[in-house]
Amino acid sequence: FADVAGIDEVAREAKGIVNFLQNPYGYQMMGARMPKGAILYGAPGTGKTLTAKAIAGEAGVPFLSVAGSDFMEMYVGVGAKRVRELFAEAKKNAPCIVFIDEIDAIGGKRGQSQSGERDQTINAILTEMDGFSGSEGVFVLAATNRLDILDPAIIRPGRFDKHIAVPLPDKDARLAILNLHAKNKKLDETVDLALIASQTTGMAGADL
Repeated sequence: FADVAGIDEVAREAKGIVNFLQNPYGYQMMGARMPKGAILYGAPGTGKTLTAKAIAGEAGVPFLSVAGSDFMEMYVGVGAKRVRELFAEAKKNAPCIVFIDEIDAIGGKRGQSQSGERDQTINAILTEMDGFSGSEGVFVLAATNRLDILDPAIIRPGRFDKHIAVPLPDKDARLAILNLHAKNKKLDETVDLALIASQTTGMAGADL
């Protein structure tokens, strides 16, 4: 988390995920059921992918990453096959994080698309998540800009039931991001990062 600036609140929320990944069997012995997945949501450029990598780095576990659009093919069934292969690999490397970026590319409300491939792919993801217990140490993170368009079956309890907002940075967070970008760079003495932070209201980390 020290390598990602401006996400202090998100980092606090993610500490539970980190603890679980570091000691899944401890939770199991206490009879606790950890969430199987979490969705990071927020505006484009706020650092959802960086946050997911930071969680994996903090926990010290493998990070398997794929974009939702990678599953979409012209031929029905290919995406579902890739999902099964991805989760098989994850179980071999547990504890680990499976990260699905842009899940809205495949996770929109079913029945509203002409794409049977998309529906089959999201069904495969839900089936895989139902097929393992949280104690196995596989945690599925996903990122989206549009939480509201996801199928209710994805965000119901027992699947992606933890929702973590990654907001646009406030002034202090923007300053922290600018300081991180300015590391090891030679800046003119007239550069005032605090002033830049105050003048960039509404900018995401990527904008900065």
